[in-house]
Amino acid sequence: MSNDQLTANGTALLRITLGVAALAHGLLKVFVFTLPGTAGFFETLGLPGFLAYVTAFVEIAGGIALIAGFRTRLVSLAMVPILLGAMWAHSGNGWVFSNQGGGWEYPLFWSVVLVVQAMLGSGAFAVDDMQARKTSANA
Repeated sequence: MSNDQLTANGTALLRITLGVAALAHGLLKVFVFTLPGTAGFFETLGLPGFLAYVTAFVEIAGGIALIAGFRTRLVSLAMVPILLGAMWAHSGNGWVFSNQGGGWEYPLFWSVVLVVQAMLGSGAFAVDDMQARKTSANA
Protein backbone atom coordinates (compact mmCIF):
# COMPACT_ATOMS: atom_id res chain seq x y z
CA MET A 1 0.00 0.00 0.00
CA SER A 2 1.36 3.43 -0.93
CA ASN A 3 1.87 6.31 1.49
CA ASP A 4 -1.05 8.14 -0.14
CA GLN A 5 -3.33 5.13 0.41
CA LEU A 6 -2.19 4.75 4.02
CA THR A 7 -2.83 8.44 4.65
CA ALA A 8 -6.29 8.28 3.05
CA ASN A 9 -7.20 5.16 5.04
CA GLY A 10 -5.82 6.57 8.30
CA THR A 11 -7.73 9.81 7.74
CA ALA A 12 -10.90 7.80 7.12
CA LEU A 13 -10.34 5.76 10.29
CA LEU A 14 -9.93 8.95 12.30
CA ARG A 15 -13.04 10.48 10.71
CA ILE A 16 -15.21 7.41 11.34
CA THR A 17 -14.00 7.08 14.93
CA LEU A 18 -14.81 10.74 15.61
CA GLY A 19 -18.21 10.25 14.00
CA VAL A 20 -19.07 7.19 16.07
CA ALA A 21 -17.98 8.94 19.29
CA ALA A 22 -20.00 12.08 18.47
CA LEU A 23 -23.06 10.04 17.55
CA ALA A 24 -22.78 8.02 20.76
CA HIS A 25 -22.55 11.20 22.87
CA GLY A 26 -25.56 12.72 21.13
CA LEU A 27 -27.65 9.57 21.52
CA LEU A 28 -26.60 9.36 25.18
CA LYS A 29 -28.16 12.79 25.70
CA VAL A 30 -31.38 11.65 24.01
CA PHE A 31 -31.88 8.12 25.32
CA VAL A 32 -30.07 7.96 28.67
CA PHE A 33 -30.05 11.46 30.17
CA THR A 34 -33.06 12.56 28.03
CA LEU A 35 -33.13 15.94 26.37
CA PRO A 36 -35.06 17.58 29.24
CA GLY A 37 -32.57 16.08 31.71
CA THR A 38 -29.64 17.33 29.67
CA ALA A 39 -31.28 20.76 29.42
CA GLY A 40 -31.63 20.77 33.21
CA PHE A 41 -27.95 19.93 33.58
CA PHE A 42 -26.98 22.72 31.19
CA GLU A 43 -29.07 25.12 33.28
CA THR A 44 -27.19 24.10 36.45
CA LEU A 45 -24.05 25.26 34.64
CA GLY A 46 -25.66 28.63 33.94
CA LEU A 47 -26.26 27.85 30.27
CA PRO A 48 -29.62 28.18 28.54
CA GLY A 49 -31.41 24.83 28.45
CA PHE A 50 -32.07 25.02 24.70
CA LEU A 51 -28.32 24.57 24.12
CA ALA A 52 -28.77 20.93 25.18
CA TYR A 53 -31.02 20.39 22.17
CA VAL A 54 -28.58 22.17 19.87
CA THR A 55 -25.68 20.16 21.28
CA ALA A 56 -27.48 16.83 20.86
CA PHE A 57 -28.46 17.73 17.30
CA VAL A 58 -24.92 18.78 16.36
CA GLU A 59 -23.46 15.61 17.89
CA ILE A 60 -25.97 13.31 16.17
CA ALA A 61 -26.04 15.02 12.77
CA GLY A 62 -22.31 15.73 12.88
CA GLY A 63 -21.55 12.16 13.87
CA ILE A 64 -23.57 10.79 10.97
CA ALA A 65 -21.95 13.26 8.56
CA LEU A 66 -18.47 12.31 9.75
CA ILE A 67 -19.18 8.59 9.45
CA ALA A 68 -20.40 9.17 5.89
CA GLY A 69 -17.58 11.57 5.09
CA PHE A 70 -19.98 14.33 4.12
CA ARG A 71 -18.63 17.89 4.37
CA THR A 72 -15.95 16.60 6.73
CA ARG A 73 -13.95 19.81 7.02
CA LEU A 74 -17.01 21.95 7.75
CA VAL A 75 -18.59 19.45 10.15
CA SER A 76 -15.34 18.96 12.06
CA LEU A 77 -14.95 22.70 12.58
CA ALA A 78 -18.64 23.10 13.46
CA MET A 79 -18.23 20.56 16.26
CA VAL A 80 -15.26 22.32 17.88
CA PRO A 81 -17.42 24.86 19.80
CA ILE A 82 -19.40 21.96 21.32
CA LEU A 83 -16.17 20.45 22.65
CA LEU A 84 -14.86 23.79 23.84
CA GLY A 85 -18.12 24.18 25.73
CA ALA A 86 -17.61 20.74 27.26
CA MET A 87 -14.07 21.74 28.18
CA TRP A 88 -15.44 24.83 29.92
CA ALA A 89 -18.10 22.74 31.72
CA HIS A 90 -15.43 20.38 33.06
CA SER A 91 -12.77 23.03 33.73
CA GLY A 92 -13.43 23.14 37.46
CA ASN A 93 -12.81 19.42 37.79
CA GLY A 94 -9.09 19.48 37.04
CA TRP A 95 -7.09 18.23 34.10
CA VAL A 96 -7.64 14.44 34.09
CA PHE A 97 -10.99 13.26 32.73
CA SER A 98 -11.06 10.41 35.26
CA ASN A 99 -11.43 13.00 38.06
CA GLN A 100 -14.79 13.30 39.80
CA GLY A 101 -17.09 15.04 37.30
CA GLY A 102 -14.54 14.62 34.49
CA GLY A 103 -11.64 16.95 33.83
CA TRP A 104 -11.00 19.01 30.75
CA GLU A 105 -8.27 16.94 29.04
CA TYR A 106 -10.64 14.81 26.94
CA PRO A 107 -12.73 17.66 25.50
CA LEU A 108 -9.51 19.58 24.74
CA PHE A 109 -8.00 16.55 23.02
CA TRP A 110 -11.19 15.97 21.04
CA SER A 111 -11.23 19.65 19.97
CA VAL A 112 -7.67 19.40 18.66
CA VAL A 113 -8.40 16.14 16.85
CA LEU A 114 -11.43 17.72 15.16
CA VAL A 115 -9.21 20.55 13.92
CA VAL A 116 -6.71 17.96 12.64
CA GLN A 117 -9.56 16.15 10.86
CA ALA A 118 -10.61 19.42 9.25
CA MET A 119 -7.03 19.90 8.06
CA LEU A 120 -6.79 16.36 6.67
CA GLY A 121 -10.19 16.26 4.98
CA SER A 122 -12.30 13.17 4.48
CA GLY A 123 -9.84 10.50 3.42
CA ALA A 124 -11.00 7.28 1.82
CA PHE A 125 -14.50 5.84 1.73
CA ALA A 126 -16.19 9.23 1.93
CA VAL A 127 -19.14 10.84 0.22
CA ASP A 128 -16.92 13.90 -0.29
CA ASP A 129 -14.37 11.74 -2.13
CA MET A 130 -17.04 10.23 -4.38
CA GLN A 131 -18.39 13.68 -5.21
CA ALA A 132 -14.89 14.97 -6.01
CA ARG A 133 -14.19 12.03 -8.33
CA LYS A 134 -17.56 12.51 -10.07
CA THR A 135 -16.84 16.23 -10.56
CA SER A 136 -13.35 15.60 -11.96
CA ALA A 137 -14.69 12.89 -14.29
CA ASN A 138 -17.24 15.34 -15.69
CA ALA A 139 -14.64 18.08 -16.22
